Amino acid sequence: MSSKVPSDVVVVGGGIIGLVTAWRSAQQGLRTAVVDPAPGGGAAQVAAGMLAAVTELHYGEETLLALNLASAARYPSFVAELTEAGGEQLGYRSCGTLSVALDADDRAHLREVHALQQRSGLASEWLSGRECRRLEPMLAPGVRGGLRADDDHQIDPRQLVKALVIACERAGVRFHRQWADRLLLVRDRACGVVLADGTELAAEQVVLAGGSHSGLLAGLPVSVPVRPVKGQVLRLRIPPAYAPFLQRTVRAVVRGSDVYLVPRENGELVIGATSEEQGYDTTVTAGGVYELLRDAHELIPGITELPLVETRAGLRPGSPDNAPLIGPTQLPGLLLATGHHRNGVLLTPVTGDAMAHALTTGELPQDVRPFSPKRFGALQEQAV
Repeated sequence: MSSKVPSDVVVVGGGIIGLVTAWRSAQQGLRTAVVDPAPGGGAAQVAAGMLAAVTELHYGEETLLALNLASAARYPSFVAELTEAGGEQLGYRSCGTLSVALDADDRAHLREVHALQQRSGLASEWLSGRECRRLEPMLAPGVRGGLRADDDHQIDPRQLVKALVIACERAGVRFHRQWADRLLLVRDRACGVVLADGTELAAEQVVLAGGSHSGLLAGLPVSVPVRPVKGQVLRLRIPPAYAPFLQRTVRAVVRGSDVYLVPRENGELVIGATSEEQGYDTTVTAGGVYELLRDAHELIPGITELPLVETRAGLRPGSPDNAPLIGPTQLPGLLLATGHHRNGVLLTPVTGDAMAHALTTGELPQDVRPFSPKRFGALQEQAV
């Protein structure tokens, strides 16, 4: 059976990126539908929500840095607009981040990171160990130094997707709460999807925004190079008697692994995150929990007194160069909004704006063109 009302746009995937794409699409007057059995689920329920354009900078990612900074600059107005449209508070905090070193090797590495940040025009301040502990008294006595980045903020991804679902509904987006089973093609053009119950949803344009599952849609005549990168995350509760426990996000590299602690205004403390190439496995493991608690305890010994309230594992969508795939593909009618890896929450505003522009004009904004799916032959014909 076919849908009675064809859409201008069908978005496959109801996570943060799919929802912001649908919302912005509907605001442009496009008849928009979202296909997802549980809109607002997926990686958003696991993500820590660090808006960390400064402290997430890695060597060789200068082009991605420009996009991250552009999106971070849009966040205050984006939050204000979405708060009004969705009627929900988003847990947005301009609290800053403190990256710390636990030994001499860590300090040397952090000095190199600071030099990279300065060469990239980013604002960060080197602090001694004593100055770090003055900012965050719960830090371990052995902290040897750190970087203060006041421009790195945070948001609660669970509140963000909740508000996006409401904003989409109010903007007229139709939700089909089941899986998309297959892509519809007519004369080498994407023209909709078939749902799990056999319903055909016709559409002028199809957006794949299914996170790490984006390439699994049956009927794709092309390969979408997105892989799952597993991350385990813990949530602790800070009792009122312990507040304020941390004022800002604290992060470090411990034994070669990144660890971060993100304090929420609601008394939650998020600790993450492992990075594991384990396919589509979302099992929470004893080893993952142990390593996160062990590393976090070296930074903040007082966490052992806090109640552990949740353990979760999610899948980041990684691409070959760990940068997003945004915009039209070689297949007419098919666009991608996926592959955001560790920056999905940060890149939400700029992705939504870019996808709305692409859906209405067929082109990407200039600053997003380096992240076109076509940039490295991202879509190759499937082997027959």
